[in-house]
Amino acid sequence: MKAISVQNLKKTFRVKTKEKGLKGTFKSMLKPTYRSVEAVKGISFDVDEGEVLAFIGPNGAGKSTTIKMMTGILYPDGGSIKVLGIDPTKERKKLAYEIGTVFGQKEQLWTHLTPYDNFKFFGAIYDIDDKEVEKRIEDLKNRFELGEFINTPVRNLSLGQRIRCEIVASLIHRPKILFLDEPTIGLDPVVKDNIRKLIKQMNKEYHTTIFLTSHDISDIEKLCKRVIIINNGELVLDDTMENLKYHYLNKKIIDIKMRDDGKFSGDDNVKVLKQKGNNYKIEVDLDKTTIGEAMKSFDMDSIQDINITNVPLEDIITTIYQRSK
Repeated sequence: MKAISVQNLKKTFRVKTKEKGLKGTFKSMLKPTYRSVEAVKGISFDVDEGEVLAFIGPNGAGKSTTIKMMTGILYPDGGSIKVLGIDPTKERKKLAYEIGTVFGQKEQLWTHLTPYDNFKFFGAIYDIDDKEVEKRIEDLKNRFELGEFINTPVRNLSLGQRIRCEIVASLIHRPKILFLDEPTIGLDPVVKDNIRKLIKQMNKEYHTTIFLTSHDISDIEKLCKRVIIINNGELVLDDTMENLKYHYLNKKIIDIKMRDDGKFSGDDNVKVLKQKGNNYKIEVDLDKTTIGEAMKSFDMDSIQDINITNVPLEDIITTIYQRSK
């Protein structure tokens, strides 16, 4: 069953314009002019139940607008949306009982209350019986290791602790889909890794569908098996992570360490990314040559060490953005 189905979705905003200076300010107040901005231009995609999907793009690509339409905050100008078979534009309240949201830059918890009190509050909002709420809080407290600070006011928690509590709050009603918008923003590497593990655990144990937006490439690599890339309101790529990393840009990065007497003869199909002494970092386009052919440019008897890796995902995504402009 499809958790999300989006067909030919469109959204245009009417934006007020203003000329420079004080004169322009008064003119915009007395005789305002507007221009139309197409934020989303007829995109279509499906998301399966239990899937962990990355929905990414540069700032202004249309990601947030799309998510707001899927959650019923904004109404589309064209196309259709079904989230768990529900039309967000017609049954937003019904949908709210089935989905959860976590926005890394926006708090949903009351900061003067403790996490425990917040969880009780959310339980009441979703009409959950007191005994059942207590049971769920205890379960989530143990899974997310909140015991040390569950009775500490939210305003006194670290960012990492608060994000964990934000996720728990979004899970109190056991949503079938969780929308995560930059959930690890501003967190240190250790805390980021812990949050990712918790998201994986949640998906595995609850079979929760995860719809993730993030500018952190590590979030995408470690959590998602599929990536949708949007730019300028248009869907530019929908593929598996494996194909994105290994097939979309069929290139390899090779680090080579040579003895001082080693030589590099050069090759038109070998791009030198970095050189320091007799240490080389090269890029090989496998559509033009093979690794074996590329290595013939080096004095093989002088090679002391060699390491072959894939092109970083961040470079691949940047290239896709540039091609879609």
